[in-house]
Amino acid sequence: MLNFRSALLKRLSPKARKRANGFTLVELMVVIFIIGLLATVVVINVLPSQDRAMTEKARSDIATLSQALEMYRLDNLAYPGSAEGLNALMTPPPTLTQPGRYRSGGYIKQLPQDPWGRPYQYTSPGTTGAFDLYSLGADGAPGGENENADITANGG
Repeated sequence: MLNFRSALLKRLSPKARKRANGFTLVELMVVIFIIGLLATVVVINVLPSQDRAMTEKARSDIATLSQALEMYRLDNLAYPGSAEGLNALMTPPPTLTQPGRYRSGGYIKQLPQDPWGRPYQYTSPGTTGAFDLYSLGADGAPGGENENADITANGG
């Protein structure tokens, strides 16, 4: 293969031989500029979607945890208290009055964290219902707007 290339280059004129050896700096700069433009367009269009996706994942997790809490209540006649927290969905809390009613294997396999890497917050009784289940959003502080807004579910 190398012999064929060198034989081909010998047949070319010196100017054509120089041109066949590689790209010019201008050609490389144009290609890098085009790649940079494409990357900018992709980043501008993808980043807002990521924020929405993280918020939707938090809503989905909260809905799943709310269903697990409801199943817990149906089996054990009450929601877990704030002291037991969401861990009561994986392992039976010592405060259960009738431990035989607790579902074998628990109500969830693993307790998820919110998309921003923090645990979901749970209080029982809640401020407006039987329990409050929420994520503090991207900023990790109460309140906020857009991706920083709290994502909540009130049970009961």
